[in-house]
Amino acid sequence: MQRLSLPPLDLLQPFEASARLGSFTRAAEELSVTQSAISQRVRKLEDLMGIELFERHHRKIVLTAQGRELLNGVRAALQHLSAATNSLRLGEDRPNVRLSADVSMAHFWLLERLQPRLADGTPVTIDLTVTDDEAELLAADIALMHGGGTWPGFRSAELFRDEVFPVCTPAYQAKSRIETPQDLLRCELIDLDYIHWNWMNWGIWLTEAGVDATRAPICLRTNSYTALLDAARRGLGVTLGWAGLVDEDLQAGRLIRPLENSVRSAFGYYLLLRDGAPPAARDVAGQLAPSIFGAT
Repeated sequence: MQRLSLPPLDLLQPFEASARLGSFTRAAEELSVTQSAISQRVRKLEDLMGIELFERHHRKIVLTAQGRELLNGVRAALQHLSAATNSLRLGEDRPNVRLSADVSMAHFWLLERLQPRLADGTPVTIDLTVTDDEAELLAADIALMHGGGTWPGFRSAELFRDEVFPVCTPAYQAKSRIETPQDLLRCELIDLDYIHWNWMNWGIWLTEAGVDATRAPICLRTNSYTALLDAARRGLGVTLGWAGLVDEDLQAGRLIRPLENSVRSAFGYYLLLRDGAPPAARDVAGQLAPSIFGAT
């Protein structure tokens, strides 16, 4: 990286104060130094840059065009520096909790349950990472992810097992009249693309339901469960819903279950707490899964 050429901070602060207040005297009062010290530092900054920053009159100073240009940059830099400093100071008093969730859990499950935690005034900063990459998920103190329940170095709590069933809009069901799993073969199916081997798609679901999956009429395939459900809400076809993730859509009537049939697997969604996690992380885990970890 190229070395930055920057004027000293002890020259920029007097310049910014003088420009903002329109007076060396008032800048001196704000910074608790003498008027001559302010004047000398501004002059030193002008000499260093080789430009005039102020027009000096008998009882006032006025920024030159070059001075106004410099002020814009200096003001932004000082504001960023002040914000970073305040953030670090607050961080000393606010425990930091690293929380990760796969995309589906973050969108459909987590944020609603985080709301009470963020609203109760407890001084904690939650760093949330949303990703379907397992290595990134397992880098956190708390992780919400799909799998078999065992991850070395973590204590895991099962939130809900896979229970997967077809969902569509009421209008799509009225049009298609789905009464048996076999009827799905004449519908437009919205499928979940494989990223992880334990994700369920129409091929697995139809086979488990005793239907020839090779005849499945897939109209749309996506690796995004959010996009998949949005497509179903728009009436593009039938997709697979996970109990625990589509509850709100079902309760609101945006989606319905055209069939009672569901397929269960050995996998599910889990809350993971890293061994040796700090107390603040254990507290957050207890609030997200109080029946298992217990609120502290």
